[in-house]
Amino acid sequence: MMELLQKNTLYKAIILAMTSSMLIACGASDDGADGTPGTDGKSAGGPVSVVDPTSLVFSGVSAPKTDAEKRTVMASDAIIDGKVYGGAYKTLVRSGDDVNGIYFGQLIDQSGSVLKADDGSIKISDSNEFTSLLPIGNKLFSVSQFESKPGAMFLMELNQDKSNGELSVKNMSQIDQSGVDGGWVHCAASVTPWTTHLASEEYEPNARSLVTGTDAQSDGYTKGMLDYYTDINQWNPYYYGWNIEVAVTEGADVTSTKHYAMGRLAFELSYVMPDNKTAYMTDDGTNVGLYMFVADTAKDLSAGTTYAAKWNQTSAEGIGAADLEWISLGHATDAEIQDYVKGTNGKSMATFADIFTTADPVGSTCPDTFTAINAGGKGLECLKVNDGMETVASRLETRRYAAMLGATTEFRKEEGVTFDAKRNKLFVAMSSVEKGMMDDDSSSDFGGPNHIALTEMNKCGGVYELDLAANAGMGSEFVAQNMKGLIAGRPVDGSGYGTTTEPQAVGYENGNKCHIDGLSNPDNVTYMSGYDKLIVGEDTGSGHQNDAIWAYDFSTQDLVRIQTTPYGAETTSPYWYPNINGWAYMMSVVQHPYGESDRDENTGAGEARAYTGYVGPFPAVN
Repeated sequence: MMELLQKNTLYKAIILAMTSSMLIACGASDDGADGTPGTDGKSAGGPVSVVDPTSLVFSGVSAPKTDAEKRTVMASDAIIDGKVYGGAYKTLVRSGDDVNGIYFGQLIDQSGSVLKADDGSIKISDSNEFTSLLPIGNKLFSVSQFESKPGAMFLMELNQDKSNGELSVKNMSQIDQSGVDGGWVHCAASVTPWTTHLASEEYEPNARSLVTGTDAQSDGYTKGMLDYYTDINQWNPYYYGWNIEVAVTEGADVTSTKHYAMGRLAFELSYVMPDNKTAYMTDDGTNVGLYMFVADTAKDLSAGTTYAAKWNQTSAEGIGAADLEWISLGHATDAEIQDYVKGTNGKSMATFADIFTTADPVGSTCPDTFTAINAGGKGLECLKVNDGMETVASRLETRRYAAMLGATTEFRKEEGVTFDAKRNKLFVAMSSVEKGMMDDDSSSDFGGPNHIALTEMNKCGGVYELDLAANAGMGSEFVAQNMKGLIAGRPVDGSGYGTTTEPQAVGYENGNKCHIDGLSNPDNVTYMSGYDKLIVGEDTGSGHQNDAIWAYDFSTQDLVRIQTTPYGAETTSPYWYPNINGWAYMMSVVQHPYGESDRDENTGAGEARAYTGYVGPFPAVN
């Protein structure tokens, strides 16, 4: 890696010397502008720069070594047609910042009142997550969501400097989520091709055990959500674990819709394909699955068919490979499922006991008429769907129902997903390859089918590539056919992170269990359309002391580190916008500095406030 960085630096110097008089004609032409929304891998309209996209070279940044480097955000510059772009992380807003009287990250209850701590201070979350860019009419908006309980979202109107593309916050408001029951643990997200913000709710409450408000209050992970309500008896576990579509008008009106038709999971994110109908849905946690939704109507996620993948293994080597089979979980609409969530239109508010009958296992088997599953980190369960509740089960208990139908629920920490139109491939990040992904794991495979049977544990994780093809019977042009490892993390000797290990790079032996020049717990991914790079962000604790964002070059298969974060922070939701009014951006959020590790390094001088910002701007591309 150091050799690569040296070559890139030399290349930069040579190019700058040769082309110091070159001008980039940004915003000078309408060629290639198609007026479509600004979303990952798609154009946002506006003039496209006259550049050679294959010329992009990231100089890269070194892994932090000094205390000062470990406390800051470092970002690489990029050389495009001989001109340097980037080189610094651009902060839009940090958690706790006061923007026109509203504190970014403040949490509110169902009445809109700000929540306060015991000492009377406003509760501010440092868990900001995905932040979108939404060009609406003549304005540019951003929706920023927080991975908190209760969830929080903010709408920002942004200024965009026409001369250099720089962004700044013009004004900000808090989005009222009372219509979606307050929101819950908003993890990653995406932007739909029709320019809406598609939010997630991660780690859905276990409706089998967290039935009442009293149950929720006794659960350490869940109890914070009860601050949202005036009465804890308003609690319903089925309120949470959904996709939320946030639509913004040019007048800054916001409409939020939970799409019950898509299913209920521990959503990392859902990603809509260019047909405006097919959405891939990733499921974070232990013993989780991969899902696909095909809408009945383009640009309408309120009705459609949900599918779950079955891993038919073709290789146990490395991080594995398989052909994929898609199992239908049936058709549903938002309206029919909402009746069972809300108890409307003559339906009762559904409970776990309304949906399933349960039985105790005998060893690793279940009694006759019951199905054995091991899904969602709950261990072996014996379930039977009650008569007439199949559709309800498919959406309120999507993972459990998928397992009952024979789909694979053995993935570990399945994270981001992105689409590469050039190769017609999906890329999916797996933060850790272990537990149910191993052959006959003692706990995660107990009672399950053991579809994924790998021989090499790799807790540094990896990124998979999936080939796509049309399937007329499923009504989609983008059905994943297979899944195989593209990039794997590199566990180091003595780390306990892998079966196959190697020595750590000199100088980084302490505090890094994954090789410093390789991936550690990849989280979210985005494809730089036009510039043809795969961007991979990390969410790691002890794998790397300082999380990084990487650029993967398909031709050389090299990884270049392009951003680092402070102690204990997570890189959340890097997302590529190829053309926002003639400029391209990679949005990037730095979540909870000093929060995941190295808490003792926090000086208390405001360092722990999270960052929402971007890398760039770059010349726009198609």
